[in-house]
Order: sequence, then C-alpha cells, then structure tokens
Amino acid sequence: MENPFIVVGKIKPEYFCDRQEESLRLVRQTTNGANTVIVSPRRLGKTGLIEYCFDKPALKQHYITMSVDILRTSSLNELIYMLGKTVFETIGTRSQRLMKLMVTTLKTLNGHFGYDPVSNTPTFDIRLGDITNPVYTLEEIFACIEQADKRCIIAIDEFQQIVNYAEKNIEALLRTHIQHCSNANFIFSGSERHIMNEMFLDTARPFYNSADMMMLKPIAEDKYLAFVQHHFNAGGKAIDDDAVHTAYQVFEGNTYYLQKTFRTLFSETEAGQGVGKQQVEDVITQMIADNNHRYGEVLSRLTLAQKELLNAVAAEGRARQITSGAFIRRHHLQSASSVQAASKKLLSYGLLSSEDGEYYIDDQLMRQWLLR
Repeated sequence: MENPFIVVGKIKPEYFCDRQEESLRLVRQTTNGANTVIVSPRRLGKTGLIEYCFDKPALKQHYITMSVDILRTSSLNELIYMLGKTVFETIGTRSQRLMKLMVTTLKTLNGHFGYDPVSNTPTFDIRLGDITNPVYTLEEIFACIEQADKRCIIAIDEFQQIVNYAEKNIEALLRTHIQHCSNANFIFSGSERHIMNEMFLDTARPFYNSADMMMLKPIAEDKYLAFVQHHFNAGGKAIDDDAVHTAYQVFEGNTYYLQKTFRTLFSETEAGQGVGKQQVEDVITQMIADNNHRYGEVLSRLTLAQKELLNAVAAEGRARQITSGAFIRRHHLQSASSVQAASKKLLSYGLLSSEDGEYYIDDQLMRQWLLR
C-alpha cells in the first residue's frame, strides 16, 4: 500500500487532510478576481493548499496556474529569472503560437534562448547574467502574461523575501505591474507574519489593501486524528488516540513534522499491528537525534547571549516581555539590552519568531532538541 502520509511533492486529493474551508475560500476569492495573501509559519501546508486548489476543476479547467518559490532569491534579477522561467515554461508550452509570441515579446532576452531540435522550439536557456535590463524584462514578462490564452493565477511563495533585496522600490515596481495586469490574479504566500502584515496592512506601503488576507492555522487536532486513524485502518493497522495526541502536542500541529512522524510509523507497522504513545515518542527521539549535527552547527554560529535567549524561549514555549527583569532573572540572562540585541539577530536569522508580543521558536523539532 502507498504510504498516505506525504512529506514532499504533490499530495493526491485522497491524502490531503481537511482544509475544506480554506480551499473553498481560496477558490472562491480567486475565481471572483481577487488577489489573496496566505500567511502561516513554515511547513504548515501553504504550498500544499495552493496546489490542492490548483487541481480543483473550477481552476484547472478555466485558468492557467503557476507557482514561483522565491525563498532563495536575493535580488530583483533572481526574482525576474524565476518568474520569467515559470511564465515561459507554463504559457509558452501551450502552443507554437504562444511560444513564438513570448520569444518576440521578451526582447531584452532575445538571442539568449536555447533551442530544442527535437520539438523545434526555443527553450528558456537563460542565465542571470543575461538579464541586463531587469525593469524592462519585468515589463516584458507581464506583457507575456497579458497575452496568455486563458486568465492566469500566479502563486508567489515566500513573498516577504523581496524586502531583503538590495534594490530600492521593489514593492512599488511589482505593485504597479500587478495592478495593471488584467489577465492574472495573484496569491502571495509568506511565513514571516510581521513582514507580510506590514507589506499588506500598512497604509504607507505599495501593496496596502491590494489583496484579501488569509491566516492559515494548524489543522484542528480532531480532524487530524480522524485523518491518521482512517489511513492506518485502511492499511489494516491501528493507532491509539493518545499516540496521535502526543505527536500533535509536541509539534503544535505542524503539518510537516506530523506527516513525517506518521509516515515513519506507517511504514514500520505491519498489518494487524497497532501504534501507541511509546512508538511515537521513539520516532520523535530518533528525529531529534538525526538532526543533532545540523542544530549543533546552527548554535555554533551564535553568540552566548543569543544561545541563552534561544534556550530561554524554548523553555517557555511562548515568551512574553523578554526584556523584563522577571524574565531575565528567571533564565539567568545578562541584561535587557543584551536580550534586545540578541532577539533582533535571532529574528533576522529566522531562529526566533514574534507574534502579538510573543516570542517563540518556529521550528518545533529544534525546540525539542533544545529542551533535551
């Protein structure tokens, strides 16, 4: 039997857990012509939800859908490269007419395309160095989107990354193109809530009030419990309520770590056997051990004050007033100023997250490693 607990890659509809309300809302907003912002911590299922919706007949049959992950981009050129490649390979492959149209429209990249002698068509064989006029190239990419034979839905993952680019006014530049694009809707997803909120809710920012906000929360425990037990039962196996509850509490509903835990347990459990709390704890212990070197490397790059603060937040789970005298004394920290400096660095490294005055470690497995 195929393992139903998918960790990477596309999730088949039958292995997709809940998100019925969120998927209905996303499809409805998109088909009504609205842009949408999806915000949630990493590995909570943003990408899976978008791909799940892209497979819905309402979108699949009537729209051209595409996704661009810009997490590892650090400049406008890299963003344009990723977007251009995705648009070219998604729209251009639909017909010879669109392929030729795209090649002639992307004038700043003309002469840099490769060629496939088998299909007798150009290929996107372009390098970052070939993008010498990024502002004009971006304009041409949006011109290609306008000429697509169906309306496009473009999902840009980890959209908050653009605030880290060295170039100025990137938000304003993108907002202008998106605002005037009549043949596409956009889904902006991000994992840094405070940055995404500032980008879309601050009246002084270009993207203010330009999209509907959707805050993605963990799947409800009762829904996930039913999902896990259904698939174990379908495989002729059993799993205790307490086993699922243990994993859910440890990982605070984080979809990725839950799926990874139950994927391992499903593969290790023979038909006719059951899984209890102890087996779950053993798998989690092994996951922590497997990541010991990785997390050790991360900590080796931190200062003593940063390590101490990270451990203090791990101990509290959700920490408030981290510069208060009570918090500093409770965790034997140095001073309010050192805590403040350390928190800024840890936030910038992505090791610490902040929401509504609370500080927490977004990576639940790392928190468990720190606690042990």
